[in-house]
Amino acid sequence: MSLPGNSDKLDSFRMPTSRRRFLHSSLGSLALPALEAFAAPAPPPVRTFVAVGAYLGWHAPAFYPKQSGAHYDIPPLLEPLAPHRDHFTIFSGLDHRAPNGHDAWNNFLCGKVPGSYSLDQIIADRIGQQSRIPSLHLIAGASEHTNGRQISYTRQGVPLPEIERPSLLYKRLFMSRADRARVAYLLSSGRSALDEVLADSKRLHASLPASDQAKLSEYFDSVRTVERRMARQIQTIDEPVPQPNYQLPETDPITPNLMMEAEQVLYDLMALAIETESTRVITFGLYGLGQVFSIDGQPLSAGYHALSHHGNDPGMVRDLVKLERSHMARLAGFLEQLRTKKDAQNRPLLDSTIVLVGTGMGDASRHSNQNLPTLVAGGGFTHGRHLAIDRNAPNAPLLGDLYITLMQRLGMEAGAFSNASRNLNELFS
Repeated sequence: MSLPGNSDKLDSFRMPTSRRRFLHSSLGSLALPALEAFAAPAPPPVRTFVAVGAYLGWHAPAFYPKQSGAHYDIPPLLEPLAPHRDHFTIFSGLDHRAPNGHDAWNNFLCGKVPGSYSLDQIIADRIGQQSRIPSLHLIAGASEHTNGRQISYTRQGVPLPEIERPSLLYKRLFMSRADRARVAYLLSSGRSALDEVLADSKRLHASLPASDQAKLSEYFDSVRTVERRMARQIQTIDEPVPQPNYQLPETDPITPNLMMEAEQVLYDLMALAIETESTRVITFGLYGLGQVFSIDGQPLSAGYHALSHHGNDPGMVRDLVKLERSHMARLAGFLEQLRTKKDAQNRPLLDSTIVLVGTGMGDASRHSNQNLPTLVAGGGFTHGRHLAIDRNAPNAPLLGDLYITLMQRLGMEAGAFSNASRNLNELFS
């Protein structure tokens, strides 16, 4: 795909060439020589996936550059990320064609149907077992008000709980020997209970009508998923656990008005989790309630949620962008850590980590879930550009097509996500 003469939109989309498509278009069965273009890909150098999602969205006019391509002026909201410009790509014009409204915001990782099998869990079910902790789900700025609006969902559509306290995350990552002994006992006890539940359910299955058998089969799938994860935890419970030299704050910054402080600590622990190869999949939800923040010593004019419903009031938009820039400043620190810390092959962690930053809310002021601001950093991609997609063009790609590309970069055989069935490999590689 290429940029038209004076247009800043990418308005056509061609399917990538593949050996399968070539053979299907040939006459009869024809043996081909080993062509470089059809060679099997090398083992993926990318190991880790991180998704950061803003519940109240990102203010799109301050997120999107006015120019497309590589020679764009950094937009106000992304100025804190300027030192990492060559390590991320901005996408505009992508979404899942999902319903509008706050209740549908988790389309961010779930696709067209909110609350369905989320991208992070698809990845975790494929590669998460290669680490001690298949996936981590973190949250800042929300307290107890996220029920039903979580960021991550299992194959069965079950929302996954999120860790809010940095101290609990630290314990999860770097358990003491005594903690591991207690966890091993609880896991073994829980596994025995699951065995009994499964045995009883299987006896019941044959006597049920077809509709109830289908529901019970879904239940079996859920239990087997829990079983697999418990088995992996039991297998790794005695593996050496790193003990990093990191000092937690004396108290957990969990009240909504301490959201920025919580983000800083959680990003630090996320970097440690990646560095110690404790997990391969992390989601981080940035929620927003009525808290009024002070930025650079000055209180903002309204609470976070109220600012997101700015109605294009210049003062409220100004304060909203200030607040979102604070989020980006914390993200910039996280990217700096991933660029500085090295993996086992002495590569920067960012080279082997995909960081997806986005939202399921394109414009919170209008409750619109179209044109979702999206940024991808790291992962060994060629970065430094703004890829502006014409959402209204025939055959326009979806955000799910980008997700297929991300999964393929992680070494997964992925050909579909939600309502998307292509990829963005021609644009983004």
